[in-house]
Order: sequence, then C-alpha cells, then structure tokens
Amino acid sequence: MTDTPPPLLVAEHLTKRYRGVLALDDVSFAIGEGITGLLGENGAGKSTAIRIFLGLIPPTSGTALALGRSTSDALDVRARLGYMPEHDCLPSQLSAAEFLTHMAEVSGLPPSAARTRAADTLRHTGLFEERYRPIGGYSTGMKQRVKLAQALVHDPAFVFLDEPTAGLDPAGREEMLALIRKTHRDFGISVLMSSHLMADVERTCDRIVVFRSGRLVQSGELTTFTGDTATVFLEVDSNRDRLAAALERRGIVVSDGGGGLTIEGPDESVYDAIRDALVEAEAPLRRMAPRRRALADLFEATAGTSPAGRS
Repeated sequence: MTDTPPPLLVAEHLTKRYRGVLALDDVSFAIGEGITGLLGENGAGKSTAIRIFLGLIPPTSGTALALGRSTSDALDVRARLGYMPEHDCLPSQLSAAEFLTHMAEVSGLPPSAARTRAADTLRHTGLFEERYRPIGGYSTGMKQRVKLAQALVHDPAFVFLDEPTAGLDPAGREEMLALIRKTHRDFGISVLMSSHLMADVERTCDRIVVFRSGRLVQSGELTTFTGDTATVFLEVDSNRDRLAAALERRGIVVSDGGGGLTIEGPDESVYDAIRDALVEAEAPLRRMAPRRRALADLFEATAGTSPAGRS
C-alpha cells in the first residue's frame, strides 16, 4: 500500500491582523500535489495567505508550513518556491531574456546556466521569439507570461500564482490556463492559483480552498463540489414546450433554462416518464445527462456564511 505523500502547504490557525482589520481569521487547511484553486472575492484574504507562505509577511498568530518547513525562518525553502504577483511590477526597459537571466542568477544559478534556463523558460511560455524586445512594449498577455516565466525560471517545487488571468481577454485567459496545466503536467510543479473567477478555477484545478472575508468556508477535491446532482438535463430539437407540459402532467417538476429542461429526478423511475413524455410530445431528443453543479452553486450555498468575531 502506497503511503500518502505529506502536504506541501499547511496552514494551522493562521491569523493576520492589519491595524485592527482582520485579513485572515483562524484559517487551517492543507494542500498537496497538483493544481489547487484559492478562490474568493477580492479582499477575501487570498493574497495575504500567499504572502505569509512566501515568508514576505509574518502571521499575527498560527503557523504556515511550506514543503515541511516554517516559512518564517527557512530561506532554503523560499528558494524552492515561485511567485507570480498580481500587479504589474516588471522592469519596462529590460528585455524578457535579460530579466529572466537576472532572476535565475538571483536564485543561485551561474551566468551560463541562468541564460540557458531563461531561454528554456521563455520557450515554454511562448515568448522565445520576442525575448529580446523591451518588456514595456509587450501586450498585457505577454506581460502575464513574463511574470509566470520568472516564477518558473529557477525550477521551483511549488508556485503561487496570484490572479494569473487578470486583465486578459477570453482567448488570453484560456491560453494562460492551458499554460498552467501544461506546467504541472510536463514539469511536475504543483500550483496554488488564487482567483476570484470561478470558471478559471473550475477548468484548471484539482481541488479548491474557498475564502470568504478572511475565513475558510470550504476546501476539498473539486469533484466533491461539482459532481452530478439528482437532476436531469434534457435538450430536444423541437417541441420543448409540449415536452414540458407532458412531463408536468406526469407529476415531474420541470424548469426551463440553459437551452433545455432541467428535471427533478431523485430515482430512476423518472427516466420512464421522460421516455413516455418524449413520445407523446413528438420531441426529438438531442441530449440527456445528469446536471452537474457549478462552483457558482457553492458560492450561493456559502453566501450566508458570516465570519464571527471580526473587527
């Protein structure tokens, strides 16, 4: 029997207060290998938690462990972590090749190895052809890729990505999410991706940690929250109104939306009624499948969660 690997990040009763404002309130969770989404609205405490794990700020109380070591006193651990900040902080006059070579050298690589590593990382992030252009002339999407590249250039074991799709259009967002998945798949680097965009997390992550107003409200495998529900989604080519009426005559609760009909179906007997209603309504069936929960449902379910004892 294979032993379960130890978690890469651990928060134990983590609390952070800024001049009377409680940014994190007694938060405890653990994160293992893979891609984890740190989800919450702006101001929920996501960036504060990342900065504590990086050792950039100390917690008011509690402990944060990264790769099995305390982040407050272990510089060698910080050398194995990568960080993509949310805000634009790139040197506009340098080229991407110069900047990444410098960041690799700062991480301890000798000059020749730093140049090679910078080139490889720029190739991975799709910037190799533009590597000698000043970063100030890059598009928003290219700058986001440079920020990701500098987080990866020293070959870390774990990277923190703070709002990696910020400012990107839909196509740019999808390209960035695909690049994050490729980074984990090809190099085995585990990722904590902070985002307030539920769709990005749902398409990219294996598990989630959900913050609301500085408190942990949910954590676990993504499939736990987005699994099949006890409802069935029906899509037909025509006669949808007739089908809805035929189902309702059979005592089935039907709601119309999303391009089809959603049917309450707590047991398999509903499928017999659906078959008979399809025949009666002469409605050609295009698709029938269990409805899946979305992360939006999770946020609606936790909307009433009010952190106690906050200043």
